[in-house]
Amino acid sequence: MITRKRLAAGVCALLAALTAGLAFPAGAAAGEPTGQDAPKVDLVLDVSGSMRARDIDGQSRMAAAKQAFNEVLDATPEEVELGIRTLGANYPGDDRKTGCKDTAQLYPVGPLDRTEAKAAVATLSPTGWTPIGPALLKAADDLDGGDGSKRIVLISDGEDTCAPLDPCEVAREIAAKGIGLTIDTLGLVPTAKLSRQLSCIAEATGGTYTSVEHQDELTDRVNQLVDRAADPVVTPVPVEGAGECTGAPALKSGLYTDREEFGQQRWYRVDVLPGQELRASVSVAADRAVNPGYGVLLRAVTTHGREIVRGEAAGDGRTDVISTGLRYPEPERDDSDGDKPAAETVCLAVTHSFSAASGVKTTPGLPLELTVDVVDGPGQAGDVASFGLGRGWWLLGALILTGFLAGLVWGWLSRWRVAVWRTN
Repeated sequence: MITRKRLAAGVCALLAALTAGLAFPAGAAAGEPTGQDAPKVDLVLDVSGSMRARDIDGQSRMAAAKQAFNEVLDATPEEVELGIRTLGANYPGDDRKTGCKDTAQLYPVGPLDRTEAKAAVATLSPTGWTPIGPALLKAADDLDGGDGSKRIVLISDGEDTCAPLDPCEVAREIAAKGIGLTIDTLGLVPTAKLSRQLSCIAEATGGTYTSVEHQDELTDRVNQLVDRAADPVVTPVPVEGAGECTGAPALKSGLYTDREEFGQQRWYRVDVLPGQELRASVSVAADRAVNPGYGVLLRAVTTHGREIVRGEAAGDGRTDVISTGLRYPEPERDDSDGDKPAAETVCLAVTHSFSAASGVKTTPGLPLELTVDVVDGPGQAGDVASFGLGRGWWLLGALILTGFLAGLVWGWLSRWRVAVWRTN
């Protein structure tokens, strides 16, 4: 009897160890060092007098920005060097020349001391002018040097007050230097004029513009942008899609940008060899006021017009960007003549259902970002796509096997206990 009990306990322990080993495979090895400098981010905050307005969740714009900055500082990845620059924080007077020089580095770009940075943010109080152009020039200097990624995150509630130094021209000048610097912009409760200005600044460097009306939106968006700084910098290639598949530009693996007008459809072509897999995704951004309720559709179609696969997504007005994607594996083909099989041309069609709000310009079209990746198909067992779910299949198989064996062991133990009870 004692021997049987020990055997049962040993079987259960073996099953538990087997399940743990299969369900929790060893973690992937850490990535190899890239040799690049640390990614750098400069948060540029508008501290002009208009930041006193109390229209963000019942608190002032300045209070919402401070709270967001504190949460962002807590969440900043260790590898990111972060700095904070202000505009309009120090000069309360009426002299325009002096007010347009009012930009200062509140916390220098470098390894982050969260306590020191929070203490600096706590001292801010809405004060003066809105010198966006001068602040961007100084922020570019803050990030000068090194070959790591560089990102400016500009947060403002009003348009620049220091013309003729146009901040949009300043952004184009920064982009023309070729230093790989991206400017993302966020407008706090923006007017139409502010949205246009901040959109122009962002587009000049391949960045993004986001309209913000709530404190949690501000926190989430700045966190996303700071996290993104740690990603490798990829410069998208401008491309112009066609109105139909015939004559559409031929794309290879890469990142592409285009603009698609309201009610328009854009076509692109990709060649896929037998045994390869096409992976494509598209994002469409609303860089102006649009009506709520919209969607984006990405279709893979043959040159004869037959739809192969599609990806679609819908939005309700709570986000400025909507994305979808698709995958298409081209099956292997045998060629009786021994020649290399020809590639199949797959047509990608992008359609969106955004509609412009009343009085909003419909041109140029909305910015579109298309990612194309043509890879070897899932023919190798080591490919995580081999079974569709990757490692998830092994976990599912382990759970099924464990459940089956556990049921057998439990049934055997139950019968043994009944037999012992009857004997006694």
